[in-house]
Amino acid sequence: MAAEEGATGSIAVDVLTEDQAKVELLRLADLISEANAAYHTRDAPEISDADYDTLKRRNTAIEVRFPALKLEDSPSERVGAAPAAPFSKIRHAQRMMSLDNAFSAEDAADFVRSIRSYLGIAEDVELAVTAEPKIDGLSLSLRYEGGRLVHAATRGDGAVGENVTRNALTLNDIPEKLIGAPEILEVRGEVYMAHADFAALNARTEAQGGKTFANPRNAAAGSLRQLDPAITESRPLRFFAYGWGELSAPLAGTQVDALARLADLGFPINDLTRRCETIDQMLDHYKLIEERRSALGYDIDGVVYKVDDLDQQRRLGFRSTTPRWATAHKFPAELAWTRLERIEIQVGRTGALSPVARLQPVTVGGVVVSNATLHNEDYIAGRDSRGDPIRDGQDIREGDWVQVYRAGDVIPKIAAVDVSRRPEDAAPFMFPETCPECGSAAVREAGDAVRRCSGGLICPAQAVEKLKHFVSRAAFDIDGLGAKLVEEFYRDGWITEPAEIFTLKERYGPDQPRQLKNREGWGETSARNLFEAIDARRSIPLNRFIFALGIRHVGETNARLLALHYGSWQQFRTGMEEASAQDGPAWDDLMAIDGVGTVLAKSLVTTFAQENEMASIDRLMRLITVEDADLPQLEDSPVAGKTLVFTGTLEKMSRPEAKARAEALGAKVSGSVSAKTDLLIAGPGAGSKAKKAADLGVDVIDEDGWLTLIGGA
Repeated sequence: MAAEEGATGSIAVDVLTEDQAKVELLRLADLISEANAAYHTRDAPEISDADYDTLKRRNTAIEVRFPALKLEDSPSERVGAAPAAPFSKIRHAQRMMSLDNAFSAEDAADFVRSIRSYLGIAEDVELAVTAEPKIDGLSLSLRYEGGRLVHAATRGDGAVGENVTRNALTLNDIPEKLIGAPEILEVRGEVYMAHADFAALNARTEAQGGKTFANPRNAAAGSLRQLDPAITESRPLRFFAYGWGELSAPLAGTQVDALARLADLGFPINDLTRRCETIDQMLDHYKLIEERRSALGYDIDGVVYKVDDLDQQRRLGFRSTTPRWATAHKFPAELAWTRLERIEIQVGRTGALSPVARLQPVTVGGVVVSNATLHNEDYIAGRDSRGDPIRDGQDIREGDWVQVYRAGDVIPKIAAVDVSRRPEDAAPFMFPETCPECGSAAVREAGDAVRRCSGGLICPAQAVEKLKHFVSRAAFDIDGLGAKLVEEFYRDGWITEPAEIFTLKERYGPDQPRQLKNREGWGETSARNLFEAIDARRSIPLNRFIFALGIRHVGETNARLLALHYGSWQQFRTGMEEASAQDGPAWDDLMAIDGVGTVLAKSLVTTFAQENEMASIDRLMRLITVEDADLPQLEDSPVAGKTLVFTGTLEKMSRPEAKARAEALGAKVSGSVSAKTDLLIAGPGAGSKAKKAADLGVDVIDEDGWLTLIGGA
């Protein structure tokens, strides 16, 4: 087919009449649809890429001039729209969680035992678990309202993902409309690429002189995140549904039946999903899937176990980032031998000197590996943190032949050394005692496995790594300001601390002597987009801000605990400052947070006691707003906002379940009784906590009283 011009095809867009525009849009829709079918379905393109692009640009130009004439099924809505701005963000109605991992049969058995313990289920009572392949792809959430897809979002950081709706609609496995679905239905699943499709895509790309993909997972992720949906449609993506998020009505009473309901609605589900009633059945199915792995035609990296009863799933609930009712049983690590060319030392944001093995590139499990972690100086020397030998005491040297392994997303590691192939001139590696970046002393404190640079803020490596952490996805997540750009801006003195990110426009924006738009590789549009992305992050939730500060030992989970406990930045800061003496009510309050230990607490108060650190934070606070913690809004909860302590033996629910239930109702659960405690729930053997509560005048109830209290909530 040629891109021939019709009666309206030769008329310039800016002189088309409305009637001519109607005719032209219909003509273009037919031409583009036929071109898509020829290229994507029949794999036999009939027009050149240039002619195709001309049709698409003309269609878009007419729609811009006559927006009211845009067709409901316009080509620009499904494929081939002009590249859009970077993806907008979508906040998930229910967080998209990660999974805990199991690496052995014993780990899988421990998972089942932990479920029985949490729910109080005896060994002789059936506990059904489903087992299904863990697809190695990209997680996707599809939200339907009234049976129509309203948006599709990647997992992102679990709370906020990227809007890839237009791209998702190009997948044949994802229906745009549903019949018989709940009013609100969020379907969760995995986008992947089959092996045969991946090979064909790489062959086609290579023939066209393009860059090939390393593996199907990268290909799937890159394809779904294209700014032009036409590119996504040209890629052979597939989808498996494995779960759900928000629902207006239950799908079923069990995991197996709920998946069957999703299949009835038109979603592909994995036919290797099985319901297992014993640990032996779980492990047998794991072995079956592992045996069939190479013949499946798509990548998997393990088996996911889920409690089948959905009421039990509800009771089990979630940890901060993972569900208690599911785990991923990973396949054994894959191995390969290669040469260790050199050992480099990297300095992290906390000053840790981390050794990295630079390897002769080798393929491990379908992924080309050229780097591996060496952990610390003890690991290189062939001993553990207690001084006991590992690898039979063999050290690791530059020039050695080493065995590399990786399992799932785990960073590649070195499993063994072939000493028989060691070069004669290979010398033991001497771990540096000074920082390679700033020359400051690198100190290893007693009990610490890691040697750290003592340079602090004067160390450029620490400064730039803290900035990278500050803008990372789980922290400020500033579009366009990635690790490489942070390095460039730091190197050139444009950004040396977080506050300077938010003054970048003032210093290098319009009307300034040096402007970002004049920097090599930049222009007016790209500069404006970065400034707008920075402005969009001038307000941030408390937990993300605490995490962004890069305080040692404060990860996402701990940051969320601290945010929920203190509620606001000012209360958190005051609490840390008052706890600086590591004694007294403020210190006790910090230590009472369930999940906070002495190491974390000391790290927090040490940070807040550093003058330079706090001055930097003060400069930042003048430029941003930190939002108060998003506490559960539960007006009918009798314990919302109260601090509870559980002690003694609970007989009708386990302690973890009681704690999770209290937190779901908006309460804070503490590990110790203090003047801030509102209620003590005491079972048999309560001991000293009950006595202290009585001395402080804290209300005390037993387990029956607790169940009565929350019965209607």
